[in-house]
Amino acid sequence: MNQHELIERLLKIENELIIREANDKLKNYNTGELVHKKQLEFHKCSKRNRWVFGGNRTGKTECGAVEAVYLARGIHPYKQNLKSCSGWVVSLSRQVQRDVAQSKILNYLNPEWIVDVVMSEGKKSSADGGVIDYILIKNVFGNISKIGFKSCDQGREKFQGTSLDFVWFDEEPPYDIYIECKMRVLDKCGELFGTMTPLKGLTWVYNEIYLNENNDEEVWYEFVSWKDNPFLKEEEVNKLMSTLSHEELESRCEGKFLSSGGGVYNEFDENIHVIDPFDVPKCWYDNISIDPGLNNPLSAHWYAVDFDGNVYVIREHYEAKKDVIYHSNQIKKICKELDWPVASNGMYSSLIDSAATQRTLASSKSVVELFYDNGILVNPNVNKDLFSGISRVKSFLKDATGKAKLFIFKNCVNLIREIKGYFWGNNDAPIKKDDHALDELRYYIMNKPEPKLVKFEKNIIQKDKEKLIKKLKNNRRLNF
Repeated sequence: MNQHELIERLLKIENELIIREANDKLKNYNTGELVHKKQLEFHKCSKRNRWVFGGNRTGKTECGAVEAVYLARGIHPYKQNLKSCSGWVVSLSRQVQRDVAQSKILNYLNPEWIVDVVMSEGKKSSADGGVIDYILIKNVFGNISKIGFKSCDQGREKFQGTSLDFVWFDEEPPYDIYIECKMRVLDKCGELFGTMTPLKGLTWVYNEIYLNENNDEEVWYEFVSWKDNPFLKEEEVNKLMSTLSHEELESRCEGKFLSSGGGVYNEFDENIHVIDPFDVPKCWYDNISIDPGLNNPLSAHWYAVDFDGNVYVIREHYEAKKDVIYHSNQIKKICKELDWPVASNGMYSSLIDSAATQRTLASSKSVVELFYDNGILVNPNVNKDLFSGISRVKSFLKDATGKAKLFIFKNCVNLIREIKGYFWGNNDAPIKKDDHALDELRYYIMNKPEPKLVKFEKNIIQKDKEKLIKKLKNNRRLNF
């Protein structure tokens, strides 16, 4: 081979490498001038049960596909990588699998990474046109990873018996399949992640993931909308929006869950109203509010108000099937932790539902009296009007200028869950379900918290100045 031929071959190799790099979809994912920040938040999250709720064309499916390839290749940029792994991609049907999730996976897999493709339908030579059973992929540590494909129309039995490192749900699966997949990742401490548009309304995903009714610390979710996708052109977004109703926009653009009656507190936005706890100045401490319960949960929250009239919900006690003695001790314990002020009689004071004044056959004393006997002075004189209370709470979530005046610490998980799950019923009243924290929030807000007035202690110079001004004024009166 002469020098000219060698140079020609080197140039061809260099050109081939440039073409390969340009076509490396995974390497070019979320790099460059435009970055999809919500996608990066998903990949960075360390929780083991993560979900992205988004409308069509928001980039949510890309998240799932890239996450699966990252894990299989052992090149996840934000996690400890395994030397090999096994996972499933779960679609609603085989056709949807072929057209969506499977297509996305193949898009991010360079051909040289694929060891083998086993088909359920179609030819391996044109895998993208058939239905794939599983793909064997080269892991960078030298081993082989496996991505299998499942569809919900196969039934729960087809999801049994395998230990997995991950499962990606492309759209919402039936609950029994979700639980079966949860069992599949249990022994390997694997992870679940889902990407979906919530078109089915208030299903199990709403309760178990969005509301997180079980307070599972591994559950995480985010909403992604068209405005979060920097790769969508503005004119394209406007064209899509003009063809959809308000309800369709809520689900297909914002990825929101919809109820026939609608949310009571639509003004609530977790990104605005839920904040990280901080050391609250004791001069902000305002009151405690209690909604009593025996078989139902007793809900109590500690409220603070700053000098601008902003309300902060800073602590929570929420527990069912306990007596007043237990609740009193828990409330006093939290008060001591916060160094909460006591009343003039040395007791902690609180608002409480006026129904607590009633005696029952189970006790010769009312709940108010029982709390008093256990060191809590409760005030039952609260305004319980439902609709004016809701209106007042809404004004704190968003006032006339659009500003939020109510902020909830992240540790108050039950209050946050109840706000998100509070919906209007068919009788133009809220559905009576899980509203214990919301009731005592209303009692507190209707108690009209006013901004704290800052009192400054005057120094000697200020006092002398006031005396001098007063003396000058008196002299002027005498001269006239």
